[in-house]
Amino acid sequence: MAADTAPGPPPPGRAGTVAGMSPPGRADGATVAAVFAAVLLIVPARLVLKGLPLSLTPANVVSLGAAVLWLCAQFTLTLGAAKGRNPVRTALFAYLTSMVATYGFSTWGYLDSDELNLSDHAFVLVIALVGIALAVCDGVRDRRRLDFLLQTLVVGGAVISVIAAAQFLLSFDLTRFLELPILRYSSEGDSFVLERADLRRVAATTGHPIEFGVTCAVLLPLAAHYATQARMRGEPALRWWVCTALIGCGLMFSVSRSAMLSLAAVGAVLFAGWSWRRRGYTLLVAAGFLVVIRITVPGLLGAITGLFSNLGHDESIQYRTHDYAVAAQQIGRHFWLGRGLGTWYAPKHQIFDNQYILSMVETGLFGTVTFAAIFATACYAALRARHLSADPGDRDLGLTLAAVLIVPLVGSFTFDLLSFHTATGLAFVLVGSAGALLRAARAERAAAGQPSPAQASGPTIEVTR
Repeated sequence: MAADTAPGPPPPGRAGTVAGMSPPGRADGATVAAVFAAVLLIVPARLVLKGLPLSLTPANVVSLGAAVLWLCAQFTLTLGAAKGRNPVRTALFAYLTSMVATYGFSTWGYLDSDELNLSDHAFVLVIALVGIALAVCDGVRDRRRLDFLLQTLVVGGAVISVIAAAQFLLSFDLTRFLELPILRYSSEGDSFVLERADLRRVAATTGHPIEFGVTCAVLLPLAAHYATQARMRGEPALRWWVCTALIGCGLMFSVSRSAMLSLAAVGAVLFAGWSWRRRGYTLLVAAGFLVVIRITVPGLLGAITGLFSNLGHDESIQYRTHDYAVAAQQIGRHFWLGRGLGTWYAPKHQIFDNQYILSMVETGLFGTVTFAAIFATACYAALRARHLSADPGDRDLGLTLAAVLIVPLVGSFTFDLLSFHTATGLAFVLVGSAGALLRAARAERAAAGQPSPAQASGPTIEVTR
């Protein structure tokens, strides 16, 4: 069925308002996802709700609610949820199908009681992750609402970077003021501050400094995107530049090799799509930022440089590679579907600081391929939206989303991504955002009388209201 027309013309300078946009003031998928983003980033990752049989964070509960809302919206035509084909949606369904197969296969046979409980817990978390991604993909119906969601992520990143700065510079942990009475710590004795090269490594509200650094590497380009676009449109840009600077400082305070590798991967994608002028401007700003860091925090740049100058003798790298033989043995036993979701855990088993290896052990080849395919497909969706869009801001957002979605693919080589709730939740929100951006780009192209290739080949089954 044909989509309804938009209630009014798009705002000046923004071509991203599409048919079927949510009425002003009405809650939609972006509202739910923004609540999820705020809770995910602000509430310390190791705090879970009391009185539940499973260890669920407040963000997990919100994402499970989003999954239920998405399912209900698929049975109606009045809630504004998109329906029909979308590559991101297909990739999410493929991943969920492989997880159902793994869960059924592993629980059909015998599992120790501890592993069975962890498998149940891991399957619930998979439903929550897929649910929030689908809620964003199908529930965020126009560019205005997508900007609202992504800007919420940026502001949340700036807030946790302030918390990290207090931990790093003042040795003052603000997370202790976030321990609400309904929450408890899932593990005792863990600290949000670690040590490396006589410097503090801080985690802010996340589970580990590595996770915090990777989170900042994802949010930094988004903050810079909104700062740049605000300046180009003649709007106040200072707040977004402040957010960019804070997130950049947070990334440095994590003292994380994974964060630097992630930032390098993001930079490679962005530089490939930027003009020479913007590349030069970015390098100049980055150089000035590093000079300020060197002056204000002596020793920090040296510690980060040392992460890469002594790779052959780094104990952390040697620890990451010593267990490959054990992994190969386990993979050979259950090659296709794995031994079970969440069943390989410390201290019962050796830790694999590589999500691909861990996924091969737990979910087999099918699970690993579909996991990687989620982010590869989302990158394609973002780049496809860039290709279809005429608005420079939309094109830049498509490139930025594609760049940050490289981080889960690269970061999964250096740490077990799915074991860290903040980074994983953020990644799945961005997956859904890429799908939402592609839907918006296709709708704009159709409204302009330039059908996309999929629409030109025949009618679609998309239903909007």
